[in-house]
Amino acid sequence: MSDDQVQEDRDEPKEPRDGIALALSGGGYRAMLFHVGAILRLNEAGLLPKLKRVSSVSGGSITAGVLGLNWTKLTFQTRPDGAMVAADLDERLIQPIRKIAAETIDGWSVGLGVLIPGMTIGDFVARNYSRYLFGEATLQDLPADSEGPRFVINATSVQTGDLVRFSKPFAADYQVGQIMAPRIPLAQAVAASSAFPPVLSPVTIDVDPDDFKRDRETPLQQRPFNDAWVLSDGGVYDNLGLETVFKNYKTLLVSDGGAKIAPEGAPASNWAEHSKRIIDIVDNQVRSLRKRQLIDAFINGTRTGTYWGIRTDIDDYQISPTLPALHPRTLQLAKVPTRLKAMSEPLQNQLMNWGYAVSDAALRAHCADLLPPGFPPAAFPFPGGVG
Repeated sequence: MSDDQVQEDRDEPKEPRDGIALALSGGGYRAMLFHVGAILRLNEAGLLPKLKRVSSVSGGSITAGVLGLNWTKLTFQTRPDGAMVAADLDERLIQPIRKIAAETIDGWSVGLGVLIPGMTIGDFVARNYSRYLFGEATLQDLPADSEGPRFVINATSVQTGDLVRFSKPFAADYQVGQIMAPRIPLAQAVAASSAFPPVLSPVTIDVDPDDFKRDRETPLQQRPFNDAWVLSDGGVYDNLGLETVFKNYKTLLVSDGGAKIAPEGAPASNWAEHSKRIIDIVDNQVRSLRKRQLIDAFINGTRTGTYWGIRTDIDDYQISPTLPALHPRTLQLAKVPTRLKAMSEPLQNQLMNWGYAVSDAALRAHCADLLPPGFPPAAFPFPGGVG
């Protein structure tokens, strides 16, 4: 095996490669819908078929999973300006996402996982993802590298503390090893990625020790690490889904639907609420460090691309015109709880519209060289603007 093939299998190239990659953050249904709006604008910019990788965590993995599962069914058409765009995102992405956004997943899963012996909360989350979105699809139903971007769904190993990557070529915890061409259900991978603690975590995925690629460099390729993976939300390790795209590609588009922790003058001292507060602090710090890494790379020129966030003030891009999105209102959208809880259609529209508007401003401000000539002016794709 060549050194290049070894690097590709381990997903750790010596240097980042030319190409565009997209990262989708966590943030429950709020982030899931926000990212849909951004993907609509990326499609209008002709950037979807140019993506080499889509990396996701938590709520972003729901969106990525639906897009990945339907990728080879998309109908791409070439516009007069030369941009290639998918003509059927409403059918292949928006409607499936609306279907699950109308259902409460977390509350029922917690209740049933507590009451029914032999079933976990994570089992019920995965069952609902299968019911509403993924059916019996496995990671092998994602597009091959020759068919589209590589979709990487990220979770966090509770056993090793490392990132666990689920993709069509392999699933891996690099202390435990790689499973090549894994047939892990897509619903399970997304459930693990979105198992935000404390209520939805952990998710256990049974794996077969005989399926692992033999590798002397993996110190934990042994039981119990290689017969069951105990996993938590990918955002515990990397809430932007940034690591795998940052290591691999030079041009990064990062969509952040995560909320910022609010100050509390008198935080609760009971163990449950205190534990939740500490988890939120850790999540906030992880996101802040990843964002700082990204922005520093943009500033020093080692990476190109752009970042947009659900808390961004659209005026900060200093570009005109932008869609009307007053910062006090968009901050209210950023405060939608990080839940898998049913949302009204107007709120769904507002979150998708906001993702669309802020990604449009970010692209035109920082990625003009990636856009087609005379990039069409934006208008909100759904009724109601941002509310």
